[in-house]
Amino acid sequence: MKCDYCGSIPVVIHRKHSGQKLCKDCFIQKMQEKVLKDIRKYKLVEKGDKILLGLSGGKDSVMALDILKNLHERGIVEVMAVTIDEGISGYRAEGVEIATKIAKEMDIKHRIVSFEEYLGVTLDELMKKPQNGACTYCGVFRRWILNKVAREEGATKIATGHNLDDEAQSILMNYLEGNLDNLTRIGVKSQSKDPRFTVKIKPLREVPEREIALYVLARELKVHLAGCPYAGDSFRAEVGQFLKEISLKHPTIMYSTLRGFDRIKPVLKKEFSRKSPLTRCKVCGEPAAANLCKACSFLKERNE
Repeated sequence: MKCDYCGSIPVVIHRKHSGQKLCKDCFIQKMQEKVLKDIRKYKLVEKGDKILLGLSGGKDSVMALDILKNLHERGIVEVMAVTIDEGISGYRAEGVEIATKIAKEMDIKHRIVSFEEYLGVTLDELMKKPQNGACTYCGVFRRWILNKVAREEGATKIATGHNLDDEAQSILMNYLEGNLDNLTRIGVKSQSKDPRFTVKIKPLREVPEREIALYVLARELKVHLAGCPYAGDSFRAEVGQFLKEISLKHPTIMYSTLRGFDRIKPVLKKEFSRKSPLTRCKVCGEPAAANLCKACSFLKERNE
């Protein structure tokens, strides 16, 4: 097979959802163009933005940094990275090391923070006597820390490496659980009416996970490939496996899930989004729907 764009061989990918056949160089170029086009299309950044990227060292966040660096070098935005050490023995240390190395190579300001530093407890310690699943704890605490660090650093946007697979999983999970409030907060750009929440953006939202994996290989970017030891038994993992299996026969299913959701989201937001204004958590001062924010509520449960 020859590349559809330049005629070169070998072809490194045949995209089943679009029929495109691409060589290595054209694939890298098309991926970069796609993400930068989406950033413009959805108005994810403005000139002068300071973007805080959550850099785990995994393939998604490394690709996001590699592409956002383009805007950083052109002086359109300022990019810095933050790596959160959850405190997972035998897993997180390698990711922190890789994230540190790649941020240095790309000349991007980098900061390492931890659950222990901000919360006084590691994820391993929480999971000794868990009241919730590891992914529930991790998601709540990571968002809480990212929002605090963004304010400390004066960031105007928080960027994450969420990809098409992640987003399709989140949509389906919340459909199945009937969690309409959570559905209203899913999207390429999450902006709360409360100014204490920093705007969150997902530049890779329309990029399949397998294409991200191929991109970092093609670019020869070092990434942390190990999977989180807590993720295998999660509901998200089950939903993700289902989507992967159904995508074998229906290659466009994740795209159609995303497009369909985006069409109904305005109705969901109008009918089911939180009407009452957020208050302030009595413990940490962060925005909260009740007396305690979710992070402090989880910590209170553990202490009791």
